[in-house]
Amino acid sequence: MSDNQMKSLLKIHPNDNVAVATRDLTAGQRYDEFDLILLDDIPAGHKVALNDIAPQQLIIKYGFEIGGSTCPIKAGQHIHSHNLKTNLSDGTQYQYQPVNTGAIQPDKVPTFMGYKRANGKVGIRNEVWIINTVGCVNRTAQRIAEICNQRFFGQADAFVAFTHPYGCSQLGDDLKDTRAILASLLTHPNAGAVLVVGLGCENNQMAALLDAAGDYDTNRVKFYNSQQVGDEVETGVEAIQQMLPLLAQDKRSECPASDLVLGMKCGGSDAFSGITANPLVGRMSDKVTQVGGTALLTETPEMFGAEQILMNRAKDADTFKQIVDLVGDFKQYFIAHNQPIYENPSPGNKAGGLTTLEEKSLGAIQKGGQAIVNQVLDYGQPVSSKGLVLLQAPGNDAVSSTALAASGAHMVLFTTGRGTPLGFPVPTVKISSNSDLAARKPHWIDFNAGQVLEGTSMDDCAEQFFAQLLEIASGKRTQNEQNQNREIAIWKRGVTL
Repeated sequence: MSDNQMKSLLKIHPNDNVAVATRDLTAGQRYDEFDLILLDDIPAGHKVALNDIAPQQLIIKYGFEIGGSTCPIKAGQHIHSHNLKTNLSDGTQYQYQPVNTGAIQPDKVPTFMGYKRANGKVGIRNEVWIINTVGCVNRTAQRIAEICNQRFFGQADAFVAFTHPYGCSQLGDDLKDTRAILASLLTHPNAGAVLVVGLGCENNQMAALLDAAGDYDTNRVKFYNSQQVGDEVETGVEAIQQMLPLLAQDKRSECPASDLVLGMKCGGSDAFSGITANPLVGRMSDKVTQVGGTALLTETPEMFGAEQILMNRAKDADTFKQIVDLVGDFKQYFIAHNQPIYENPSPGNKAGGLTTLEEKSLGAIQKGGQAIVNQVLDYGQPVSSKGLVLLQAPGNDAVSSTALAASGAHMVLFTTGRGTPLGFPVPTVKISSNSDLAARKPHWIDFNAGQVLEGTSMDDCAEQFFAQLLEIASGKRTQNEQNQNREIAIWKRGVTL
């Protein structure tokens, strides 16, 4: 990609028969490097044909097919929804064709300053989290956090309530999903102490939630039902005050980067996401897995069209089958709700130049880098393996980012071409795919990957960004933390796709 970094047209892979406009281009402009004259105006992020293309011919981007032409296309013409369609269809059969990624082990493992927990985990924050069993006590949890932030300012990195509207009148798998997410958050190492606030009569009973959390530090987790105490707010504040002396003893110490768990997410993509931000995050996946750390990749429907690439990187045949099941289960979820499996990208994505699901997915899975897939997790399941791990969750930004945090991600690397202020339980590092977004929304964006389009090599960009991630792991606050954008969202499999 280096030969084209400063150019108006970018050919991503040598085998591509399209190029991407890095800015708005006008018909009639000539590009000698491609022996090409533009026949149409090309919006920034959109594709142009590099040669004549026959009907039903494959369109190649990233070195892979992203669909087929629906009519003759001349070199220099705009390629988008009017002349390109998906080639994906139901009934795909998968075969395990393992690949050797040739991962390089670095001579030296970098370090960060983290909090070593008694159970062997490492946290990158020392916060107090307030988690409620049911939406009926949302305001109670919020009031506790507000009072603690005032009364005990500076005695924890933050006091945060993660509220939600669920827990009452839930049954079966619906209740199980709510309980799994809350239980996993309850034991997250970024929390030095946790207060669980219940009501008392909800389906999501306190005892069952604590049982789902498994082995937790009883000195750092307090809980009560509001119906069984006098002043439920002051009861919570007093419980947190009892745990603060333990947080005062917690000190940062040097930890190897192999302790890090990075969550990978994209939201509000544009045509540059798969060229700048997602490959950059893929470099972070490779860096952390090469030193023995963990990268979590989710958003299962955004693997559709590119899933075979991930399947071929499974560590063994059993893991391959688990990836097949991961993808198959989500396809069945779409079918059960009368939704098309291979729908085109969202209106915003299409406006940015993405045409087919293959194109979006090939760009999206780049966040996983080149590592071998070592584990596949169900929704809400904690990570227990190193290397690249796939996690079942939908494409919804809030739901999937919460799932990453619940499964153990210390931070979420969130790439975006259109921007969002969202933030989640863990530091949410926003990476812009273009410099315009970074300039317009500096209070949202933590790192500008758009500099790759302006002459910075991907190697240099990756070194800058990894150094920044180690600083964040050591305590530097992200924009979402500074702006206090912190929330959770839980998957309701009946409605959230």
